[in-house]
Amino acid sequence: MTQQEAIRVLMLSPIYFKLTPSDRRQLIREYCALFAEVSKQYENGYNKKK
Repeated sequence: MTQQEAIRVLMLSPIYFKLTPSDRRQLIREYCALFAEVSKQYENGYNKKK
């Protein structure tokens, strides 16, 4: 997931706009990192089932 995609998702939350710009950047980094981790786990689990 790109940072632009993460921003689109996070902007759906009203809390996003209450954060400071630096807090938003941190949230975007954490969101992308978590998404990458979950995606990797999903791929590994998916490959094990075959």
